[in-house]
Amino acid sequence: MDKNKIILPSTIVSPTDIARLVREIETVDDYFRQLEIRGKEKTIPRMSKLLDSTIAANQLSIDDSANREHIVQGLQTVQTSAPIMHISFSVDPPGSHVQSLVTWLRKNIDDNVLVTVGLQPNIGAGCVVRTTNKIFDLSLREYFTSKRDFFTKILHESMQESQSDQANSKNEQVSVISGATT
Repeated sequence: MDKNKIILPSTIVSPTDIARLVREIETVDDYFRQLEIRGKEKTIPRMSKLLDSTIAANQLSIDDSANREHIVQGLQTVQTSAPIMHISFSVDPPGSHVQSLVTWLRKNIDDNVLVTVGLQPNIGAGCVVRTTNKIFDLSLREYFTSKRDFFTKILHESMQESQSDQANSKNEQVSVISGATT
């Protein structure tokens, strides 16, 4: 096992979360160093939910400087080498849905995959997934574009039927009117 390997909880979703965690751990590390210099008793500062979940997932203690260094190195490794997927939706998805998606991606694609979520209101429904070298357009807009010929054919047939029905209706009216005058 890689010594810099850490387990990312599903609450850590994006590269921004990684950068925020690194800054927070460095702040906590500074806090503990200051306590040592001043000779004060170690008290654990308040931490964010992201840091709490990271510490719990890796079964580490934050008051040990070696553990803090391990987490920082592991996060920096993830930051530089993790695959990043950009997923755009037409509306902002709930956080629980994004976490479920990240959990699935980490189970089936890569342990350290990171996801950035974007908004593209013009896609209608579905999503657009971009990686470093692929784009997967799973949107309603793309589906309709791919089926354009089919929909055009249906529309023309419907219009022809409508025009035919209108012509028949006019002929019936003319025959009723001409029958009434004779």
